[in-house]
Amino acid sequence: MARIRASRVGEQVKKELSYVLQHEMKDPRVGFVTVTAVEMSGDLQQAKVYISVLGDEEKKKETLEGLEKAKGFLRTEIGRRVQLRHTPELIFKFDESIEHGQHISKLLEEVNRNERNPG
Repeated sequence: MARIRASRVGEQVKKELSYVLQHEMKDPRVGFVTVTAVEMSGDLQQAKVYISVLGDEEKKKETLEGLEKAKGFLRTEIGRRVQLRHTPELIFKFDESIEHGQHISKLLEEVNRNERNPG
């Protein structure tokens, strides 16, 4: 039952956080950020927020700095919008699955090209 609630709360946090990041953030370091998933701890005290950022490593670093600086604002907004007894601590992590998938796709294309045009 706790996992179901944590999952449900995580989806709500993801939805609200996505909205706040896109419509209410004013920090120029936080550009195009997509919240791909939120994993809530069983006690709802922590939220691992997986994000995807458009840009190079420098842009990712700047975005993470902006998000870390805005944690207080973001927690306040999440607490107000989701109405939890305790607002979870936000832990931002990069979601590398998209980049990993693109790398695998490139490798598969290369293998297919090599099979069609051997040596």
